[in-house]
Amino acid sequence: MRILLIGPTAVGKTSVSLDLAEQLDAEIISADSRQCYKYMNIGTATPSQEELNRIPHYNISIIDPSVKDSAADYYDRAMNWEQEIKAKGKHILYSGGSTLHQQCIIKPFDDIPDANEKHIAELEQRIDEEGLESLFAQLQEVDPEYAAGMDGMNPQRIVRALDVWMQTGKPFSSFHSDDDHFELPPDTYVFGLRRDRENLYRRINQRVDLMFEKGFLNEVRSILDMGYSLEDPGLNTVGYKEAIAHLQGKLNRKSMITDMKTQTRRYAKRQITWFKRWNFVQWINLDETNNAGAVEKVLQHLAAKSNKD
Repeated sequence: MRILLIGPTAVGKTSVSLDLAEQLDAEIISADSRQCYKYMNIGTATPSQEELNRIPHYNISIIDPSVKDSAADYYDRAMNWEQEIKAKGKHILYSGGSTLHQQCIIKPFDDIPDANEKHIAELEQRIDEEGLESLFAQLQEVDPEYAAGMDGMNPQRIVRALDVWMQTGKPFSSFHSDDDHFELPPDTYVFGLRRDRENLYRRINQRVDLMFEKGFLNEVRSILDMGYSLEDPGLNTVGYKEAIAHLQGKLNRKSMITDMKTQTRRYAKRQITWFKRWNFVQWINLDETNNAGAVEKVLQHLAAKSNKD
């Protein structure tokens, strides 16, 4: 059995996933597009060592920040991990809010053309000459769906999406989202966690504050000291971009924290908009129940489906 636990950032997926995995005898595959990178624990809210010891996790801190990763790469890894978990006689629990990562598990990618090196070089030259904003504006025109689902202006993803469009004349999103009403594969269930907007935004603001209490700036300094920069794919994301700008003297501390909170709230809004299109999600409002109640709702739904089948 495969369970997908979705929801916006800071809604409370990690704690619910741990309790649910224990009840289901499942192992967890992170569906977060940044937790896969090494050294970025505080900024990506990677599960603690205690939590990792409690339930086996996959896709956590395995990729160097300099390496490009994609939802297609993630899908290949996830299918291998699924086989490992099934061989143990356990269930599979995906937990995370990265929209494409969760969607490709439900609806695998169509055949996407390999990168065209000529196009890639042309697009990278345009970034140097025109700036990334120019390419992002073009992406918004030719593939507004993919642009809306991105975590900020990620240059690698923008270039790849435009490359596919240049090769095929089709938006990149069309290769993994022909429609919004695709059916779930057998033995797959999707549960969504949500909160009222004011409470979610409050939790996002609190999470950002807590990141700095835990030493987020020291984490970023350490990563930069290792020789990484915003040119590396892993770091070009909300939080790290603002922190690096601050450490480079381009943002004061107050502006850095304010921008991080604002960009994270905007990202959460995009996640919510994306997941609302899925009519097969069983939604649970964590403002109306606690973790135990959420887990019980999942178990009740699974039992009812089992009896019906």
